Amino acid sequence: MGGLSGILPEVKMGLTSLLVHKLRSLLTMLGMIFGVGAVVAMLSITAGAQKDIIASIDLLGVNNILIEAKEAADRNELQQRRQTSPGLTFRDFRAISENVPGLAALTPRKRFKPMKVLPKTAAEPPVLIGVEPSYLEIQSLKVIEGRWFSDQENRDSVPVCVLGEAAKVNLLGYDPAVGKYVKVNDTWLQVVGVLAPQASADTEVEGLEVVNRNNLIISPLNTVMRRFEDNNSYLKDEIDGIYIKVSTGTDSVETASVVNAILTATHKDAGDFTTVVPAGLLEQKRRTLSIFNIVMICIAGISLLVGGIGIMNIMLATVLERTREIGIRRAIGARQADIIRQFLTEAVLISILGGSIGVAFGLILSWIIATAAGWSTVVTTSSIAVAFSVSVGIGLLFGIYPAMQAAKLDPIEAIRYE
Repeated sequence: MGGLSGILPEVKMGLTSLLVHKLRSLLTMLGMIFGVGAVVAMLSITAGAQKDIIASIDLLGVNNILIEAKEAADRNELQQRRQTSPGLTFRDFRAISENVPGLAALTPRKRFKPMKVLPKTAAEPPVLIGVEPSYLEIQSLKVIEGRWFSDQENRDSVPVCVLGEAAKVNLLGYDPAVGKYVKVNDTWLQVVGVLAPQASADTEVEGLEVVNRNNLIISPLNTVMRRFEDNNSYLKDEIDGIYIKVSTGTDSVETASVVNAILTATHKDAGDFTTVVPAGLLEQKRRTLSIFNIVMICIAGISLLVGGIGIMNIMLATVLERTREIGIRRAIGARQADIIRQFLTEAVLISILGGSIGVAFGLILSWIIATAAGWSTVVTTSSIAVAFSVSVGIGLLFGIYPAMQAAKLDPIEAIRYE
């Protein structure tokens, strides 16, 4: 309590001194304001980007491996590829399932963009994909209406389907969809289930085609392979994708290396497929964000450093202006420690006020960036605490030298100073 009663008069004295020179105090704080604001804004951008990346990777599945066929652009390119590689085939799928350990589930995929769909829709037509029943587990999907198709329905090529949330609304409206039919090209499919809405409609990952995950018609793989024919089949691989889920405790990155080695050998290094490992992507993105974070903080730290130099400069000027006051205080019994504490208090007050305004500036800057650039920003308590603590620490650090200079003044000479 005694310590607090000793500090309060110095805080009051420091505030009075700052208010006497309002404009000078504000200009001194500018470096701290911009520095703290920049740190808060940059950390919010990084946190927002990391949140988006994690959400995107979660959709793909951290324990999953995705193999995508690279489709040929024209017949000439296809013929050149086929001289060395048969493309992605069921044989590749069997080679992976029989030779790669630690796999919990896997399924081939065949995807079609229908020429016509009934009921008609003014929205973007849904995409038809054929997969095995294990796709539900691999993608961690939830059925909110009806059920998922069975292994028996897949073996018998039964014309059934499960609709994504957007496909269901666009084709059949908001009424219950189970039991109704949709016509894809010339084949009628009975709806047996509807999926829950996905967290994100689009997947924007290098190596994967951007597909609206909610706007899908999902049928058993054998149904799609036997009942549908692609008009551009001469440009297509036998299958165009393989989804793999590794067992818990298995390293998906190492497993992907084994898968990649098998496919590279069977395709004779034709480069006609892409292997996407979400866990590896997540780690890579995090490293990139960490580098970006460090660079941005260093740039913002320069502003804080300039602000600290400004505080030292103005405090040295203040010591010169108040030399006589310092001499009088020393003459009536003030110790050197009291003088040091007085000027350090003023320096820290400048940092605290500048840091507080800087935090508000950073919040506004984050909102402007999110609104104008369309970036996702997340302001965290830790980013505010870090920026504010650094600003106070810099004020304390750069206030020490002026305070020491004030304390070293000779009382007699200080009183005589004009």
